[in-house]
Amino acid sequence: METTPAQAATTPRLGRYDIDPAASALRFRTRHLFGLAPVRGRFQIRAGTVDVTEPASESRVSVEIDTASLNSRNPARDATVRSARFLDASRYPVMVFVAEKMDGQDLLGTLTVGAVARPVRLPVEVSDVSAGAFTARGSVRLDRTEFGVTASPGGADRGQRHGGERRGAERRGSDEHCLSAHDGRLARVRGYRGSLR
Repeated sequence: METTPAQAATTPRLGRYDIDPAASALRFRTRHLFGLAPVRGRFQIRAGTVDVTEPASESRVSVEIDTASLNSRNPARDATVRSARFLDASRYPVMVFVAEKMDGQDLLGTLTVGAVARPVRLPVEVSDVSAGAFTARGSVRLDRTEFGVTASPGGADRGQRHGGERRGAERRGSDEHCLSAHDGRLARVRGYRGSLR
């Protein structure tokens, strides 16, 4: 495949990239108290891989998210959301996103939360591509009730998408998933940007 200089500047080189959990994160924003109070927080990424292929439509992503790592800076609320009433982190310690193909700039995959798996279309944006490294950012709007998290329905914000963030976690909403990539064998992530190597 031939690429123009502009395309090469935004196209990662082919290969496998391992996500570094120490520097990767999945962030969310939602509301509670009948949609009046904003809530922001994050989950840690436990492990994951990205396979950049040719054709790009066959590129694949697999990410494991640590359910118990939920942190919204409110310990009492976090304990409630981790409990069997909501995410049941002791029974389902990992949430998984797997995408096995792309449609344009969108990853077409499946998100599994607890015992429920549902299709998710995740638009991604690649930037900061260098020799063996790149940054990718994606966001999507989620409805927690579609994943069987149905406690406190009256207090849930149905989630709206804003900017590059995806809301959802305690109630519903949007999670911002940001990854940065490094050369396909070992990975590391810097802050939000999650580096893949």
